Amino acid sequence: MIVDSWIESLRPAGSKRSGKRDLIVNVFLRQQGHLTADDLVELIGREDQRISRATIYRTLQWMVDAGIARKVDFGEGRFRFEHSYRHPRHFHLICKTCNRSFEFLSSDIETLIEEVAAARGFAQRQSVLQIHGECDACRTGRPPLADGGVTELLFARDALRIAIATERSGLDFYSRAAKLTKDARGRRVFEKLAEEEKEHLGTLEKRYRELLEQDPELESRPTFLFFKGAANGLFAAGAEQLSKGVNDREALMIGIKCERGSHRFFKRYGERFEDSEGKKIFLEFADEERVHLELLIREYRSLLERQQRSGKIERRTPRRPRVNA
Repeated sequence: MIVDSWIESLRPAGSKRSGKRDLIVNVFLRQQGHLTADDLVELIGREDQRISRATIYRTLQWMVDAGIARKVDFGEGRFRFEHSYRHPRHFHLICKTCNRSFEFLSSDIETLIEEVAAARGFAQRQSVLQIHGECDACRTGRPPLADGGVTELLFARDALRIAIATERSGLDFYSRAAKLTKDARGRRVFEKLAEEEKEHLGTLEKRYRELLEQDPELESRPTFLFFKGAANGLFAAGAEQLSKGVNDREALMIGIKCERGSHRFFKRYGERFEDSEGKKIFLEFADEERVHLELLIREYRSLLERQQRSGKIERRTPRRPRVNA
C-alpha cells in the first residue's frame, strides 16, 4: 500500500492508470540491484507473457522520468536500472574484471557536489559518480565479501553504527565535562546528559543486535554509508578539547557546538533519505540532540547570569548561543 501511494504521487496529472504498467512497476520494485531492460523483459514474461517488449521499454522510460527508477551506465554498452524507492542517492565502485558494482553513499562527496553547483549557480537534478578499477576479490584472489545489495537492513545497520559511535563519543564528552566542571549546577547538567547518553547507547546497541538477528551475514556486508568525522563519533573533537583544560563556560560552549553539529548532521541526512528504518534512526537521533542542545543553551545563559550577579564576569549583555540549528 505504501509503494502504491508513492507511485500514485509520482504519476503525472491527468494520466490514466494502466494495469500493465502497474504490474511492470511492481515487479521492478521487488528487485534488488541493477537490471537491464532485457532482465526486466524476462521477469515480466514469467508474470504475463502478453505484455510486449515495447510496453516494458516505454514503462521503464516512464519510471525514469517519474523518478521511480534511475538509469546507470557501467560501461557495458547498455544501460542498467535501479529503483529509487527507499533507496537514497548513492555512487558506484565498478570492477572492470568481474563487472560487479558496489554502492556507497558519502556525505563528503554530496557536500562537494552541492558546493560546486551552488558556486556556479547550477540547479542540479542528478549527479553520477563512478569509480572504475578492480575489486579486492579480483585483485587478491580472496573470496568476495558477502554483498547482497543495498537493502533496508544494510542502510539501517550503517545508520545505527554512526548513531552508536556518536553516542559513545557523547558519553565520553559529558563524563569528562562533569569531572572538570566546578559549578554545581553545570556539573549536574553534564552528569544528567552523561546518564542519558549511557541509556541511549544501551538502547541503540540492543537495537543493533536485534537488527543483526534478521540477517546472519549482515555484519560482514560492505559498508554503504561513508560519513567522514562521524565514524569516531561527532563529539570526539569536543572531548579532545576538554582534555586540554577549559573553564565551565568553555565546556558548555563546546557541548553546544557539538550538539548543534550533531543535530544538523542527523536532521540533514535523515530528511534526505527515503522512508526507511535508516531515515527513522537519523531523525529520532536529531530530535534527541535538539533537546540536549536546548538544555545546554539554557544552562549556559543561567551560568552567565549567576556569574554576573556574583561579580565573576563583567555585567554586560553576553553573546547568547543560538537555539535554532
